[in-house]
Amino acid sequence: MIALASDFLLFELTSGERIPFSAEMISVELMGDSGSVLEPEFVKHAAASVFHYFKHELEQESVSVTEFAVALEKVLRGLGCTVRSSEPDEPVHEPGEADLGRLLREAGTGGELTFFPKLRCALRTQLKFSPRLIRFHGLRGCVKQLAGARRWGPRCDCLRDQIVEYLRQCLAAELRDEECALIVE
Repeated sequence: MIALASDFLLFELTSGERIPFSAEMISVELMGDSGSVLEPEFVKHAAASVFHYFKHELEQESVSVTEFAVALEKVLRGLGCTVRSSEPDEPVHEPGEADLGRLLREAGTGGELTFFPKLRCALRTQLKFSPRLIRFHGLRGCVKQLAGARRWGPRCDCLRDQIVEYLRQCLAAELRDEECALIVE
C-alpha cells in the first residue's frame, strides 16, 4: 500500500470509495455554488482549519465528505457567513461512533488499566441512543500507541484481538432484547 502524503486525508464518499484530497483541493470541491457568495480565499482558509482539526487534532487518516462538509459549514457559520448545505436532511454524525485514539488519550497514562474501563463507558454512552450500529474507528493507531510499538507486531495482534473481544463481550452484556451491530476498524 502506498503511504498517504502528510498533507492529504482520505475522504470517504457515500459510495464507499475513498479519495485523497489536500485542504485546498477539498475546499474547491465543497464550495460548489457558494463560490459566487463567499470569497474563495476565505473558504480555503476555513477548509484548511477544518482539515487540520481532523488530521492533527483527531489524528484521523480518513473522514467522510459529509462529516467534513458539516464541520466546515459550522466553522463558516461561526465566522458569520450564511451557508446553506446542499443536503440538509443528512445527519451531522452517527451517534453510534467513537474514536479509539481519542478514548486512549482521555484515559491518560494508565495504559490498559484505564483504557478498557473508558472503552466500556464509551460503549454504554453510545447504547443510550439505541443505535442499530456502533462503530469504533482508529483501532490500528490506538493499538500501536497502547502497545508502545512503532511497527505492528505480535503484541499488537494480541492487543487488537483483546480490544475487539472486550467490546463484543461488553455489547453482549449490555444488550438485552435489542439487536445492534458492532464495527471496529
